[in-house]
Amino acid sequence: MFIMEAKHPSVVETMKKTLAIPEKTEDAALNVVLDTLGKKKQAIVFVNTKPSAESMAERVAASIKKNDLSTYGIDMQKALALKERILGAVTPPTRQCKREAGCIEKGIAFHHAGLHADQKQAIEDAFRSGVVKIICATPTLAMGVDLPAFRTIIRDLKRYGKRGLQPIPVLEYEQQAGRAGRPGMEDYGEAIIFSETEDERERLVDKYINGESENITSKLAVEPILRMYVLSLVASEFIRARKGLRAFFEKTFYAHQYGDTQRLHDLLDGIIMQLQEWEFLKHTDEEFRSASSIDDDPLDATLLGKRVSELYLDPYTAHQLILQMQVAAAREKIPAEGMLFMINRCLEMRPLPRVKASEMEIVEGFLNTLSGRLFEKEPEMFDEEYEDFLGAVKQTLLFVDWTEEKQEEYLLETYNTRPGELHEKLSNADWLLYGASEIAKLLAFNNVHREALRLRTRLDYGAKEELLPLLRLKGIGRIRARMLFQNKIKDLGDIKSVDGSTLVHLLGKQLAIDIKKQVGEEIRPEHLKVKENKRKGQMNLNDYDEDETKTK
Repeated sequence: MFIMEAKHPSVVETMKKTLAIPEKTEDAALNVVLDTLGKKKQAIVFVNTKPSAESMAERVAASIKKNDLSTYGIDMQKALALKERILGAVTPPTRQCKREAGCIEKGIAFHHAGLHADQKQAIEDAFRSGVVKIICATPTLAMGVDLPAFRTIIRDLKRYGKRGLQPIPVLEYEQQAGRAGRPGMEDYGEAIIFSETEDERERLVDKYINGESENITSKLAVEPILRMYVLSLVASEFIRARKGLRAFFEKTFYAHQYGDTQRLHDLLDGIIMQLQEWEFLKHTDEEFRSASSIDDDPLDATLLGKRVSELYLDPYTAHQLILQMQVAAAREKIPAEGMLFMINRCLEMRPLPRVKASEMEIVEGFLNTLSGRLFEKEPEMFDEEYEDFLGAVKQTLLFVDWTEEKQEEYLLETYNTRPGELHEKLSNADWLLYGASEIAKLLAFNNVHREALRLRTRLDYGAKEELLPLLRLKGIGRIRARMLFQNKIKDLGDIKSVDGSTLVHLLGKQLAIDIKKQVGEEIRPEHLKVKENKRKGQMNLNDYDEDETKTK
């Protein structure tokens, strides 16, 4: 095991010394964590996968006895309050939520992209305030989150990639090690990595402690980025001619780093031609071209191109959406599954889930149900696009199950999609559907525009189409809407006509009053004085929650 101590960030030099860590277990990383707790300090443990973050946090929590909580400076009352907040972030709580809550009881947490945004924020806040002492996290916590600790324990210096298990870059190590040390609170911080042999120790020191970090390379020449920038510069009228566009990009870091001006000009010319073909830029006047050099070609965005730029869409994505919406617009009824698949085919929805061999029958069965509902032709089985195509089918099935009111626990078990990952995908899908709806409106694809708006609401609430009228009401989500629907209250007209006492039974007094006001009605005072017992066969919200928990 190798330990590096870094002084306060304002001090350039570093200290190196050997510390004695009590070997309470056979797990070196766990021993360092327990030593950190014994010093009443905080640490972030970096591991390479989400399951590893969860299992490491559980091992740490299992090593802490109740009698140790006060010794380690863990405030049990505040930890229990945080536990309730974690459990309340997802309704009903998933297995992942319960695992997190079990760790939180001991002042320990795991943190990764699969957590709900509210849970991540709660854990970060609790770590800053000292309620959480140890966070076991994936490397994403080292990027852009101001969360310093006394120690950063970098357990995994390798990560799985396209070529198997590979060493992490020096830059990534430095990001993680850089979390060690709390300015204004500690004089120094400790970043810790592990080795099993002396030879390995020397290699790690040479690579990560004394080695040079990798060069930063410009990604400007990546086509999606370049397309967006070119269209944005022209649509905003910041650039009005090809000569100005070339001059602008010649001043970028990309041009400075590679120095290949001609290649840059060729890339820009190709992008301009693409944007003109897609009708996002106006075509150059041929008479004008015959009288001037190509450098003086004027650049103007079309109305469609300006809207695509305003929507922050990759022009390629916008073009693909337009092609599919043209097919959809010709249909009398637009299938929701086709719209969802259209969105999942966008580059912005990647990475797509991989279809396992055990899932192939289910995914192909769903694909058969999609026959005639898609707006593009299915590629051949041996086409290089086919794997991505199947991934989009699987992700569409995930979205369909969500809009069919499946609970997050079911989606976690069925698709291995954690709540945080689900909501990130849903957020991207909502953005793309909004972009599609705006483009459809501009192109007068009115039926596509309406379907996109309906689908945005269904994805937002995770609800079937039959609940849409009720979801327009403030304070009504999919659980309350479903409960009202099952009690034969299906739209705003039913809300108006239903007896006030019935709403009070179902929703409680305050929400019932508010719902009636939203449809321009009042609840009579005598309807507020209802008994707690219900009419035979009638459900209330608590019944529905219990029923959901049992059946999902």
